[in-house]
Amino acid sequence: MSRALWVVVPAEFALVVCLLAGVDVPAPVLLAAEAVVLTLVAIEAVLVRRHYKAARLAGAERRAALVAAVEAAVPAVARRLLVHELRGMTSLVRWVGRRVHGVREGDLAAPYTGPQTAMMYGLLFVSVVETVALAILVPWPLAHKILLVVDVYGVLMVLALHASCVTRPHVVGADGSLRVRWGALFDLRITGGQIASARVERRYPDGSLIRIDEPGGALDLIVGGQTTVRVELTGPVAFVRPLGTRGTATVLRFHADDPAALVARFTQVRKALAEASHEPEEKPVGDVSV
Repeated sequence: MSRALWVVVPAEFALVVCLLAGVDVPAPVLLAAEAVVLTLVAIEAVLVRRHYKAARLAGAERRAALVAAVEAAVPAVARRLLVHELRGMTSLVRWVGRRVHGVREGDLAAPYTGPQTAMMYGLLFVSVVETVALAILVPWPLAHKILLVVDVYGVLMVLALHASCVTRPHVVGADGSLRVRWGALFDLRITGGQIASARVERRYPDGSLIRIDEPGGALDLIVGGQTTVRVELTGPVAFVRPLGTRGTATVLRFHADDPAALVARFTQVRKALAEASHEPEEKPVGDVSV
């Protein structure tokens, strides 16, 4: 069933693009495509219903049963890609409104987009130039319209990716916690009790966005080819990759535009919490010690 979805969904997207471009799609082809889509939707609905009823019979609440049913019927990768895309679109709205996500009063927001901003805008410039060039060079109206839709969508995705990184910074919580993110693709929350120490450490590792140093159990979240903060953990902490693969790490290395400020704030919060936990209780008025 999941393999069928990977074939039908792109085909349906291509059909929609053709319709938007003004292509005269033969009625039998259109009816056959919609029949296949409706059939798959009906099958998915039946599967979701079966899993939902099974979860309810097992004693799950309605919301939990529905979530379990969707997770059982829809491939995990498809769900995660859809969620990433929706979060990217909402990040565009936050970016325009200059609002950040997940930063409460008393928290410190730590941006990390510095090393990649020029690259993002360069990619955006190239995408716009490509869109204009193809619009001028491609002589066929049909191909021109299809490429225009695809290129505009690509430009929108580049903007959404950058917006998600700007509006979802790292967060040092007022409770000593740490939230490390990369846009809408990666989000790791670490409680204060799971952190042993934090320090500034600039490194230039090779690899993609997320790299695992297996022997040392270190997780590198690389931005612009570098990391600037090292966090030692008290034990293995679980994390989830963008497409759903899970892992654990005992050391976390990531980039912050101002690593000294992040580490200083984290140290300050930890010290204040430690002092507050050791303050002697005030005696009530009138109490006399002997």
